[in-house]
Amino acid sequence: MTERQHVFKRGFGAVLFDMDGTILSSIVAAERVWTDWALRHGLDVATFLPTIHGVRSVETIRRLQLPGVDPEVEAAAITAAEMEDTAGISPIAGAARFLASLSPERWAIVTSAPKALARRRLAVAGIPIPATMVSGEDVENGKPAPDCFLLAARRLGHAPVDCLVFEDAPAGIAAAEAAGMHLVVITATHTHPVETRHPTVPGYDKLTAQVSAEGLLSVAGIPG
Repeated sequence: MTERQHVFKRGFGAVLFDMDGTILSSIVAAERVWTDWALRHGLDVATFLPTIHGVRSVETIRRLQLPGVDPEVEAAAITAAEMEDTAGISPIAGAARFLASLSPERWAIVTSAPKALARRRLAVAGIPIPATMVSGEDVENGKPAPDCFLLAARRLGHAPVDCLVFEDAPAGIAAAEAAGMHLVVITATHTHPVETRHPTVPGYDKLTAQVSAEGLLSVAGIPG
């Protein structure tokens, strides 16, 4: 059975969602803030912007090894700017309906964003705050390390192998794979075709959640 067929046919204990690019799109707002920052630091914007998605701001900045730049201070400034600049943030098609169909104790958001920024973006997109959310502040190692997904699974009380992850970014996909979880890739914000062994969907319009007599969650509408 292929990974695509496996996800389509089996049941899960919990469903974990990345936030940016997966249940909402904040790309326009985030790239405005990061473009301003990159220009101030003399970076090539076109080369730099693709590196910001799916990972913690502090790690994006730390990788650059810019002389005289404190990654923690700069990341805090980036977050403050992103809290203010929310124009263009919108939900991924069908996400709010799909999330509302899930029992609160069966799903979580797992995001690289700080918790305050995550709450801000969810509110702007009209998506309710979940009962369980793991943010970039909750783990020592951010995506692509598996720590955030493993923590979410523990908080929900399910083994990693019994969790289904919805992700969009390479770092998040790698993190879910490293956690030993099953995966669906959301392509709503992708500008190029994605090469992956996992099932892909553009959004949630055709997805429905079902609960079996044994209490397992399954998702109908994922291509087999």
